[in-house]
Amino acid sequence: MSEDFYDVLGVSRDASTEEIKQAYRKKATEYHPDVSDDPDAEEKFKKIQKAKQVLTDEEKREAYDRMGHERYEQAEKHGFDASEGGAGGMGGDPFGGMGGGGMGGGGLGDLFEQVFGGGGGRGRRRPRKGRDLRTELEIDLEEAYDGAEKQFTLERPEECEVCNGEGHPPDADARTCPECQGQGQVTQVQQTPLGRVQQTTTCRRCEGEGTLYSETCGECRGEGYVRNEATLTVDVPAGIQDGQTLRMEREGAPSPEGGPSGDLLIDVSIREHDEFERDGDDLRYRLPISFPQAVFGDTVEVPTFDGAAEFDVPEGTQSGETFRLEGKGMPRLRGRGHGDLYVQVQVVTPESLNEEQREALEAFAEAGGDEIEVNEGFFEKIKRAF
Repeated sequence: MSEDFYDVLGVSRDASTEEIKQAYRKKATEYHPDVSDDPDAEEKFKKIQKAKQVLTDEEKREAYDRMGHERYEQAEKHGFDASEGGAGGMGGDPFGGMGGGGMGGGGLGDLFEQVFGGGGGRGRRRPRKGRDLRTELEIDLEEAYDGAEKQFTLERPEECEVCNGEGHPPDADARTCPECQGQGQVTQVQQTPLGRVQQTTTCRRCEGEGTLYSETCGECRGEGYVRNEATLTVDVPAGIQDGQTLRMEREGAPSPEGGPSGDLLIDVSIREHDEFERDGDDLRYRLPISFPQAVFGDTVEVPTFDGAAEFDVPEGTQSGETFRLEGKGMPRLRGRGHGDLYVQVQVVTPESLNEEQREALEAFAEAGGDEIEVNEGFFEKIKRAF
């Protein structure tokens, strides 16, 4: 079993607290020493408990994500001596360059407070915002050109209306947690060769609440949150690119600590268009023209998202030539003006000719000095004519 806490529980690094708790219950059932046949069940069960303890605590999880598994374990192992303001007079940097002056003068006390919260006699931080959520939105190229208000539906965690996010019925009997004496945290002090160290962790019994209740909410099963379907509307700005992300503030997951909700990140994808190809702020269009138009030139209409635009095909245009129509492309996102429209001309070869057309084309070929055989294929005649 991998040491990484996310791997231990089998969850992604952006998993919600609810998903982590569900994964913990599943793993704990699988590896509980009383029921598992795995010879290493006890050790694995301890790792599962440790992973859940860290990843369901917002402050610890943030520190774990920032520091990585190895340095987090080192920080927890050495702890912090609140009474002495340091780590028992250790002379070196036990965190591989993260302690001492590298912490801006705060030393191990600041580090420990960042990792565990409440260390060194300091109060807990203000409630953190909820986790950001992510979803996808597909739009048409026309909507990317004009901008649009798009309505979409997603499933997200929301505060349980039955218990108002408390996790227990309003009339449930409450009592102070005997493990932490209502503090929500337990502190252990140990004497080590490095000096006296103090370790403060979230109480496992009450999961940091400081209070135990006689029953849990039947709707959310004590989590305080349920997954509901929400319908939202987002403003898509004109000129948005495929793969860009929009942010809707406070539309993410609610904070488990009573702070503001997280944000909702919307990854935008743009459907392929039947006529236009997008290249950044530019558009590309293939314009079919006839052989006479290519030879003699002509004024034709080219479609754009603002209506048809006239375009002069010069005499002697070759199939595959590309011409630029300035300012007829996509609007520039958060900028001025538009990109350009690149028109690639394609000369269309007719599949059948009437008698008059055939005679005219044969006369054209004869004027070029070629002998015409009546039964010769049309494509061979054109090849020789040029």
